[in-house]
Amino acid sequence: MSARNSPVSYGKVARLFHWTTAALIFLAFPLGVIANRLPYDTAEALARKAQLFSIHKTLGVLVFFVAIGRILWALTQPHPVPLHPQRRAEVWLASLVHWMLYISLVAVPLTGWVHHAAVTGFAPIWWPFGQTLPFVPQSESVAQAAGAAHWVFTKLMIVSILLHIAGALKHHLLDRDDTLRRMTRGTPAPATPTANRASRIPLLAALALFGLGAGVAALPRGEPLTSTPLATATATAPANGNWQVAEGTLAFSVAQMGQTVGGSFATWSADIRFDEVPTDGRHGQVTVTIDTASLTLGSVTQQAKSADFFDVATHPQAVFTADILPAAEGYEARGTLSLRGAEVPVSLPFTLAIDGDTATMEGQTTLDRRAFGMGQSYADESSVGFGVTVDVALTATRP
Repeated sequence: MSARNSPVSYGKVARLFHWTTAALIFLAFPLGVIANRLPYDTAEALARKAQLFSIHKTLGVLVFFVAIGRILWALTQPHPVPLHPQRRAEVWLASLVHWMLYISLVAVPLTGWVHHAAVTGFAPIWWPFGQTLPFVPQSESVAQAAGAAHWVFTKLMIVSILLHIAGALKHHLLDRDDTLRRMTRGTPAPATPTANRASRIPLLAALALFGLGAGVAALPRGEPLTSTPLATATATAPANGNWQVAEGTLAFSVAQMGQTVGGSFATWSADIRFDEVPTDGRHGQVTVTIDTASLTLGSVTQQAKSADFFDVATHPQAVFTADILPAAEGYEARGTLSLRGAEVPVSLPFTLAIDGDTATMEGQTTLDRRAFGMGQSYADESSVGFGVTVDVALTATRP
């Protein structure tokens, strides 16, 4: 039997592409649903959830490449003509469904892949080529848009698959023709059907449906999307300080399932009093107030906000109060971080450059999540690391 298509049957290559794609989809889809519904309240549960998501994502990438190969092969082959060309409505609907399937086989895994690349999080794709994509920034807004499109396009794919299966069963059980056998065994049509001129209307209709789906995905949901991957502090007048924050970022990172996950707080303020000449060994004081509910942490934001970690419902604010002291290299903010009901001594080394009435500061410190009672159900670092690296950068002006 030929590897190539003929006007009356599908060749071996087309049938291999078809059934390989079907097998991958029927593996990937239920794994994604199951993984999404699994809890993650213990280290074992999180590891299981991450493993299933990794398999789901890896299968999705395989679907994408198989689909590209299938489409390229189809472009070089004759398409077996319908067995009942006189049934114009049926032929038109079958063509529409096929185009919807082709588009979804590319759009669904691609949007999922973009979402994965745009956001840091657990469940890596199991392959050696990295987790990022060219031209895809790590950005919450990109991740949210891609995630919404992935959800909508998946629904269109499901509808297409159900219609495709229904059509195949209708031909096999009701019409009792060779439509299904052409794809399973390569059985040719009993007689050469009359060829009908291909119409572009089904393709345009399929593109319109996915365009409508993209529009639905773009509709705002809840809070508006942000346009930057890291949050910036809002400049507010200092309460007791002599410096006003013009812009800045408060970011952090932690290891999860062996991958570094980066996050940030969107809303925070700093009341800074700083003098170049120290008094009693101190350059001043700083009080940083953080809205914990404004945090984002890649694909695990909701988990980070839960009672097991930041518990933002019970502890909506964190406050760092410190003295600014000279250090061997630069300065040190030494004080207490009140977070999640715990008060823990914290030292933040930082560098400072002052140019006239503008100051630029950068600092980094490492906290232990266990000191704040975070992630008590994750007793070791196999799922979530103990150390949390905090990075602060800001520009302040002197009024």
